[in-house]
Amino acid sequence: MNFRDRIAWAGLALGLLAGVAGCREAAPSPAMPPPSVVVAEPMARDVTEWDYFTGRLQAVQEVEVRARVGGYLDEIHFKDGDLVDEGELLFTIDPRPYEATRDQARARVEQAQAQLELARREQNRSAQLVRRNAETQEEYDIKASQVRQAEADVAAAEAALEAAELDVEFCTIEAPVSGRIGRHLITEGNLVNGEAGQATMLTTIVSLDPIHVYFDANERDYLKYVRQSQEGTRPSSREFATPISVQLADEEGFPHPGTMDFVDNRVDQFTGTMRGRAILPNPEGVLTPGLFAKVRLPGSPRYRATLLPDGAIVRDQSQTFVFLVSDEGEARRRQVEIGRAVAGLRIVRDGVGPEDRVIIEGIQAVRDGVEVRAEPGAIEVDEELWAREMPAEGGYPPNAGAVGFAAGRRYAP
Repeated sequence: MNFRDRIAWAGLALGLLAGVAGCREAAPSPAMPPPSVVVAEPMARDVTEWDYFTGRLQAVQEVEVRARVGGYLDEIHFKDGDLVDEGELLFTIDPRPYEATRDQARARVEQAQAQLELARREQNRSAQLVRRNAETQEEYDIKASQVRQAEADVAAAEAALEAAELDVEFCTIEAPVSGRIGRHLITEGNLVNGEAGQATMLTTIVSLDPIHVYFDANERDYLKYVRQSQEGTRPSSREFATPISVQLADEEGFPHPGTMDFVDNRVDQFTGTMRGRAILPNPEGVLTPGLFAKVRLPGSPRYRATLLPDGAIVRDQSQTFVFLVSDEGEARRRQVEIGRAVAGLRIVRDGVGPEDRVIIEGIQAVRDGVEVRAEPGAIEVDEELWAREMPAEGGYPPNAGAVGFAAGRRYAP
């Protein structure tokens, strides 16, 4: 085969290859099947929207135990950190100087009473002499004045005795409240001062049951409560014992219930917050003054909410939307307004109805107007988590919002 024949055969081969390639390009590609998705109707349940705040526990009563008389500390009758009852003996100050003063005061009372008795007898004799014109009226008046002076001396002596007896009583220092006592700040044998303004602090006691929790609400939350009270959907915490619950740092859920018992009278101009306080029973003493606590209180009345899983909701920079499946089997984009998360689901305030078929799985492959193959599904919820986040108790009771109106104070949060 010469050179020209080789060129001819090569050209023929190239032509055949080009024809085959052209045929392949001209063949139509098979159509992609519609994406498979799972659809479900929105879940409807009764919810309460909770508000959460960081609070600090504080004793209802916090007492500094101070000496009320001066002297040497004789004895300490408690163990540091013990639980003490009101009236329990804590300290003894050497009472001997005060007992001696008391005995002197008692003797002065007896002396003054004897002088009073003598003055009265002399007054009676003087009255008889005046009637017989054996003594002048002036002399009688002097005797009457001596009686009044003696009566005053008795009253002064009795008051001095009472003060002396109080000093003896103050030598035994008792617990003014029940609670947990701190460490003793003065040891036995030391001299303590009992003068007003300079009295020696001996220890401290904090009450434990019940206990307060203080927290601060920002202006937005405060104004929300005011508006709800004006609308009659939320009672004023000044008029109604709003239920709250508390969680400590190592706890799950909110196992410590309580009620609001105070709202401050002004917003702090430096922090822009309103101070609130609740009171909680603390029979086991777990709630300790000074601990931080997470406070939960109802931010809304209980209402019927529409719920969707977070995975069914698409968010971009300006919009939040879901995809519905129409009767024609096409995906339709629907803008929605969402609220808080509840037990892994999201509250949808507006945009979907109870009978809408919402795509809850397979949303990544869906575009507006695309045909889809819909399979029925159901929205699932962790019932244990739901019970923790949405307890049957702890929200506002029915018609609780009327409490603020009945008192005529709708403005109060």
